Amino acid sequence: MLKKTAILFYSLLMFASAFAQHENVENQHGKAVTETPELSEKDRATKEVKEFVDHHILDAHDVAIMVDKEGHHIGFPLPVIIYDEGFHTFMSNTKGADGHEFIHGSPVESNGKFYTLHHEKIYRTDSKGTITLDKDHHPTEKRVLDLSITKSVLVIILVAILMIVLFGGMARSYKKSLIPSGAAKFLEPIIIFVRDDIAIPNIGHKYKRFMGYLLTVFFFILFLNVLGLMPFGINVTGNIAITFFLAIMTYLITTFSGSKDYWKHIFWMPGVPVPMKFIMLPIELLGTLTKPFALMIRLFANMTAGHIVVMTLIGSIYIFKNWIAGVAFPFLTLVIYLLEVLVAFLQAYIFTMLSALFIGMAVEEHEHDHNHAH
Repeated sequence: MLKKTAILFYSLLMFASAFAQHENVENQHGKAVTETPELSEKDRATKEVKEFVDHHILDAHDVAIMVDKEGHHIGFPLPVIIYDEGFHTFMSNTKGADGHEFIHGSPVESNGKFYTLHHEKIYRTDSKGTITLDKDHHPTEKRVLDLSITKSVLVIILVAILMIVLFGGMARSYKKSLIPSGAAKFLEPIIIFVRDDIAIPNIGHKYKRFMGYLLTVFFFILFLNVLGLMPFGINVTGNIAITFFLAIMTYLITTFSGSKDYWKHIFWMPGVPVPMKFIMLPIELLGTLTKPFALMIRLFANMTAGHIVVMTLIGSIYIFKNWIAGVAFPFLTLVIYLLEVLVAFLQAYIFTMLSALFIGMAVEEHEHDHNHAH
């Protein structure tokens, strides 16, 4: 317990250290909020906290592990891959004509064209990196197709490799002996839990067909959630694009696995008057879309909210700057951090359980069950 508490406090200190240096880093690269005399010190700190929180929860083209005393990022760049009348590739720390790096807004030349990064989106620009905004504050420059290996993509690849290694080794160990060894000692109880408490109760006797997907999505979300809580963790499941495709996978499996009874209850509900069937049809069809939408929003909102609360509490220390804030906010942050550890496991369970429930509703054969009862 003491080790776990120490790790949590270390994580909080790392978050605090990163925030404390954030202003220096942004000022150095010319991307920070300009200190205007109209803003009080407290208002300026509040604005900086908001920008720091936004920077943490968004994706990026480099991985910043920590910040040194001079305000320099300590981390490593990632490959930038874009398509604009052909593929263009370069590293995110490539320096432009102004001496700054691409990740800090400097225009980089590739095959005679210039590209710059604006709010983590890549635009074609001129040699000066000019970005012109319209009345809605949207860039008017051409936005190119970004296929880069961002920090979220990197973590997804690492988690995929980790899962292949863990479960591949687990499968090989069972060929030698049915007694679990190594990582299997910890993974087997979780696998049995997913099977006995999620798959079988919600899907029934057809559960074996979907165990591969349920186990994959459970551990994939779990590992991403846990890694996101580590010091300098990356908020992958707080990216709505990721939760969208996870929800789409459940939707496709549910749709293509649906029995004739499932579709019959959607398009022509038995026992319902004919006029009502025409009214219920669009409602039932809409219901097939609201289910994956609920999966997407639930995971995205819960994980993003947790990160925002933790980072905001840490930032509040620098807003209020008194001994009460110095004691109260770290304690509250520790409590929320512990709660987030629970949420990391809980959200993996809820997503898997609801996926199993939706699949079970689709493969259920109502008429067969009815005849069997008689």
